Amino acid sequence: MKNHKIISAGVVALALLVTACSQDTGGGTDPQEAPQPQDTADVEEPTTAELPAPFDGEEVRIALVQHSGAGDYFQQYLNGSKQQAEAMGVTLDVYDAQADDAKQVTDMETAIGSGVDGIIVRHGHTDTMCPLINKALEADIPVVIYDVATIECAPDAVETAQSDADLAETVLTQMAEDIGSDQNVGYVNVYGIAPLDRRDVVWKEFLEENNWDQKFFTGKFTNAVATDNAPLVDAAIKANSDVTAIFAPYDELTKATVSAIEQNNLNDQIVAYGIDISNADIEVMTAENSPWVATATTDPNAIGAAVMRTMFLELAGELEDRQVTFPGVLVTQDFLLENDIKNMEELRANLPELSLTDEATADWISTVSF
Repeated sequence: MKNHKIISAGVVALALLVTACSQDTGGGTDPQEAPQPQDTADVEEPTTAELPAPFDGEEVRIALVQHSGAGDYFQQYLNGSKQQAEAMGVTLDVYDAQADDAKQVTDMETAIGSGVDGIIVRHGHTDTMCPLINKALEADIPVVIYDVATIECAPDAVETAQSDADLAETVLTQMAEDIGSDQNVGYVNVYGIAPLDRRDVVWKEFLEENNWDQKFFTGKFTNAVATDNAPLVDAAIKANSDVTAIFAPYDELTKATVSAIEQNNLNDQIVAYGIDISNADIEVMTAENSPWVATATTDPNAIGAAVMRTMFLELAGELEDRQVTFPGVLVTQDFLLENDIKNMEELRANLPELSLTDEATADWISTVSF
């Protein structure tokens, strides 16, 4: 059996066309964003043909109840989830609340009543989702969470996440090395979302340690984050054009920030730092005179697959821990340019640690890699 303990290290797809073992029950994308090409997974065959219950019997169905499916990160995450489910012959029902809390409540109620074997809740707000998570658990439906703070309010659920504090520390360390101390900086974030709140804690520490003067804070979460935040950042920059760097710890917020910097013709004055990466992000980072100079990241495809495997282990009774954390890496603009990296496939080839194939798996699981 491979190791699937908690790991902490230093360091949301237009849906795929419906496959034979995957169906969508909700939809919605940013109308301003073109769908990104989806990565195809390679499948590592299991080392044992003996499957534990419930995978040794009839159809296994899992519901993915997501707060929003719009944006490069979420598109890749869903792609990884679907391909890992397909590799194990699991039916995946996908619900997309399109950033609407009330719809996510309805989606969760529907999933609970649908007879699924397990539910994955991807993002959302703690006060909205915890009562429903507990309702599912009381109905003997295992629940795996991704990036919702539930340990205190729903301790029997499994909480998974990127190592957000480490991701923030990794990219902010690079920012501190690049710009030095005693600088005017800007901040683009949204409070009330678990991973962004965890990254915010580290940001506040770096502000104090480096004596940075935060000249503005702006940001909101919608189903079109990059589009809707660009004018907010534009207004903030116009009022505070003396900033030298901006931290935007989610790639849709970073793309909004880059757009605003370019709109103000300040590429040579202001640099941007983010978290997460995608094909579209790589294109932005490697564009001529791009202000986006560094990001800390996991591979969202690999994260989606690893969270799905965590559910497999939970269903099989083989997951002992209630918290599972996935490590990430630093990617700089210089690294992308020096290695002529144009897409995620080439990035993975240069950073194989992004694959996460040794995380949350077992010898009976057909593990996917990208």
